[in-house]
Amino acid sequence: KIFVVGGAGHLDFEAEMAKASDRFTAADTRADDPAVIIYTSGTTGKPKGALHAHRVLLGHLPGVQLPQEFFPQPGDLFWTPADWAWIGGLLDVLLPSLYCGVPVLASRARKFDPEAAFALMNRHNVRNAFLPPTALKLMRQVRDPRRFGYAMRSIGTGGETLGADMLDWSRETFGFPVNEFYGQTEANLLVANCASLYPVKPGSMGRAVPGHRVAVISPEGRELPDGEQGLIAVSRPDPVMMLEYWNQPEATAAKFIGDWLVTGDSGARDDDGYFWFQGRDDDIISSGSYRIGPGDIEDCIIRHPAVLMVAVVGVPDPVRTEIVKAFVLPKPDVTPTAELATEIQAFVRDRLAAYQYPREVEFVTELPLTATGKIMRKDLRNRETAKQRGD
Repeated sequence: KIFVVGGAGHLDFEAEMAKASDRFTAADTRADDPAVIIYTSGTTGKPKGALHAHRVLLGHLPGVQLPQEFFPQPGDLFWTPADWAWIGGLLDVLLPSLYCGVPVLASRARKFDPEAAFALMNRHNVRNAFLPPTALKLMRQVRDPRRFGYAMRSIGTGGETLGADMLDWSRETFGFPVNEFYGQTEANLLVANCASLYPVKPGSMGRAVPGHRVAVISPEGRELPDGEQGLIAVSRPDPVMMLEYWNQPEATAAKFIGDWLVTGDSGARDDDGYFWFQGRDDDIISSGSYRIGPGDIEDCIIRHPAVLMVAVVGVPDPVRTEIVKAFVLPKPDVTPTAELATEIQAFVRDRLAAYQYPREVEFVTELPLTATGKIMRKDLRNRETAKQRGD
């Protein structure tokens, strides 16, 4: 049904409200009672249903307030291209906004159009946005975006790491840096940046959001000292932590080491309390004696003027166990050539350690993405493994 406010056609909002009862009895629920099932995005396997409790909305509010620069403020209006069925759209934007009485712009598009996004933000006076990194990378290609006349106040992003290049672009384009945050369907908005409160370190996910005990641990569950690489984890009890995977007790048990919910991501915390993402545990590349995270390599390659998007994975190698391979989506006006592939390899070798450069570069016309815009590296790895088997 469609309700219209202050206009003709469909159902008149005020008239229908006048028919409503003036009595409401809330359901008798407790903080830890089941409330909603949200499915994972399926980057590392089939989606699983994360069962969350009624506390989950209140638990999210600090993680929204920080990256959205002390949301809400007078005049705020929120928009995201992320689907509201995803935890990023639902609990990073829609429900916190409604809880705070802030309007949320709804706009359905067949696919994300970066020029249309800038025009939309101007036309509807959007002040706050959650823009996934894939959307930001596409928006970066728009010529002279300031011609659209938007006036944003805050932008948060999460799902893939941002590098210094994207932060510089956001400052130039919007007048402030995009605030990166971190979480997942099972426990969301755990770490965040807030540029007005503490400096944004390029490549860092930020600091632990108040109300969450986040740490880097060993595979045995021992909390590691700052600077040491390990598993990013959050301690229970926690207001945004799932109760369980729906009807999957084995998967639920495997998600925990003692009282630590293990995110499945590797990283480190520095002396200032900032967390640094290395990669999903599944995405770490074992090459010779090195453990290589794809994030730094992708951040480097995306700076090359010919590259629109990139995904880096490890592919089987009889000598090194795995080698680094980059799947590069070039900009629309760029013709992929063997010379360009060599140039990209040299571009990485000159800026990172020699062992990190991609020994193989393959140009693609598209990258496999989840419905939420995350690159599905496992699909690329599986494809390479099948190719080597001759499937």
